[in-house]
Parts: sequence; structure tokens; C-alpha cells
Amino acid sequence: MDYNQLAVNLLDAKALVASVGAIGILAIIFAETGLLVGFFFPGDSLLILAGVAASSAASSVLGEGAQMSIALLLIGAPVCAVAGAQLGHYFGAKVGPRMFDKPNSKIFRREYVVKAEEYFEKFGPAKAVVLARFIPIVRTFLNPVAGTLEMPAKTFFVWNVVGGVLWTESMLLIGYFTGDQLAPVIDKYLIPAMALIILVSVSPIIFEVLRERKKKKAEVAEGGEPVAGGRHRKG
Repeated sequence: MDYNQLAVNLLDAKALVASVGAIGILAIIFAETGLLVGFFFPGDSLLILAGVAASSAASSVLGEGAQMSIALLLIGAPVCAVAGAQLGHYFGAKVGPRMFDKPNSKIFRREYVVKAEEYFEKFGPAKAVVLARFIPIVRTFLNPVAGTLEMPAKTFFVWNVVGGVLWTESMLLIGYFTGDQLAPVIDKYLIPAMALIILVSVSPIIFEVLRERKKKKAEVAEGGEPVAGGRHRKG
């Protein structure tokens, strides 16, 4: 493996899939969901391309020898996603605010934490843990935020499993079946197809955001005040 080339292509899902193989992909899924430094990995497109790499279109998209096992991906990806998120929750519960009370750096931005907290408070703990899986960056930072806000580990685990399975399996299977169906022309239409797939995948989040805004407007119109949560409260 050319590690210099890999370092250059960390944000390129196609290059990552071709470079690291199935085991590397599983490790990246764990890092993106469990380690704060992994927030920049292209999780959605990575999983979709991994599904393509397990389909009959693998060689035409990624080259000879890129074929992967769909069974390994379908079993390993949710396990790594759940384990990574659980680790993030554990860090949040143990370290607490100290994990986030630091100045901005080239990698760390407090705005990422703020955004994760907003989702946690807007949708409630359970829904936020599931929906966050489909939102880049938020899916990395929401897990330790949930721990910091004292969401019980058992409750987090249940919704972590639901979200982890839904996210990984849907992305992998979309890529897999798309690869099989469009094998002769997939290399030509891969980028627009992936863009459309990712847009569809985040549509539930868009719907929830619009629904919450409509609800808040209705509360204001009726003379009520939208309920806002504070930082580091029990979830």
C-alpha cells in the first residue's frame, strides 16, 4: 500500500475504498463514529462505494482485485459503527465537559459540539442518536455529547444499535444493488448517483427539521415559548 497516496486521499471515498480494502473500511467506520479525530472521513459515500465494491461493478469502478465480501461488510460495518459510538459515549460520560472545553484548532471546532448539542436538544435523546448517523460530523460529536449530557449507557446502546444498523446497512445495500443494476454504465453515472442517494438518505432529517420549525412557530403563535435545553443536562 502506498501510504503517502493514502494520506493525500483521506477525503476521497473512491481512493480510500481502493486503497484500504474491507478491513480498512471497517476501521474507518469505527474511527469516524468513535474518535473525534475521525469526523472528516466521508462515511456515507464510503459505505455506498463499499457496497459497489461488493457488487458486480467492482472491477469497472475500482479496478481489478477490488472485489469485497458483502457478508463481511454487512456484519462488520454495523458492529464497528455501534462499538465506535459506544466508545464516544463512554468518553463523554467519563471526561465530560473537559473533552469539549478547549480552544479552536486546525481540526477541532467548538461549532461541531454546539451543532451536536442542538440536535440532541431539538429531537430528544433517542431520535437524535438515530438521526445523527446520517449527518456528517454530527454523527461523530453527538455520541460523546450524549455521554456528557448523562444519557444512560443502556438507553444510548439501544438507540445506537438502531441507528448504526439503519445507517450502515442502508448505505451498503444501496451501493450493492445500484452496482449490480448499473454495472455497465456505473462509472459514468457514479458521482450523480451517489449525490442523489445521499440526498435521499438525509431527507428524514430535513423533514424533522422542517417539522420542528413548524411546531415552534405554532407554539409562538399560540402565545407559548419554545422549550430550549441547556448544556450538560441529563438526557
